[in-house]
Amino acid sequence: MSETSQAGTKPSRARALAKGIVDIVSILLVVTVAKTALAEPFYVPSGSMEPTLMIGDELLATKFAYGYSTASLPSFVSLPQSERLFGALPKRGDVVVFRWPGDRSQAWVKRVIALPGDHVRLERGTVFINGEAATLTPDGIGQAENEDGSQAPAARYIETLPGGRKHIVFKLTAFNPLDNMSDTVVPAGHVFVMGDNRDNSADSRVALKAGGVGMLPTANLIGRVDAIVGSWDLGMKNQPVWTWPKGLRLSRFFSGVE
Repeated sequence: MSETSQAGTKPSRARALAKGIVDIVSILLVVTVAKTALAEPFYVPSGSMEPTLMIGDELLATKFAYGYSTASLPSFVSLPQSERLFGALPKRGDVVVFRWPGDRSQAWVKRVIALPGDHVRLERGTVFINGEAATLTPDGIGQAENEDGSQAPAARYIETLPGGRKHIVFKLTAFNPLDNMSDTVVPAGHVFVMGDNRDNSADSRVALKAGGVGMLPTANLIGRVDAIVGSWDLGMKNQPVWTWPKGLRLSRFFSGVE
């Protein structure tokens, strides 16, 4: 009787183990498919998109907005660039997450300023698209946060792009080498992106070989940033652990991105 009981237990344990493995694999597949097809969270490590995005923000990138390519795979998967399926262009003013062309394992976030075929130039910090100037309306003084937790005063402006999209930008200095750029045509299959912290952003104004983005291939787009799902002040990391909850920026939790 004992032998019969033991013989019956072994297959049961094997079936339970097999079922457990299948369940784990199924969960991983569901998560992978969801992160590939629907949305994926990303963390903001730098201040290049301040004040729209802050260091320590957790973003949610909607992936179906622009179609799918190998860039749409979860961030831990890095494959060569491919064409997009069900592709759609971003709109001017969209905040996007993309694979940096210099290292596709890195995800960067910037704002789309110009689309394929657009003429874009900068004069003294003002963006011109197809000859039309984006308007800059002064909006007081803000505080730009650095990666070390320190802050610096920054002039705030409301920038209105041709077409009417509005967002806030920072200017740290009155004059910056990136404030001027000669007229350039955005090539087919590319977009021109900039950071909202205009004096602290390596973007399409900076060539790829110089550490910037250059013209961004649309195949590198991961998704559109629609929301901030969480935020924590990284300046708290040097404080005692029991004070870390004070660094939660609750007002930014589940907030939209303009």
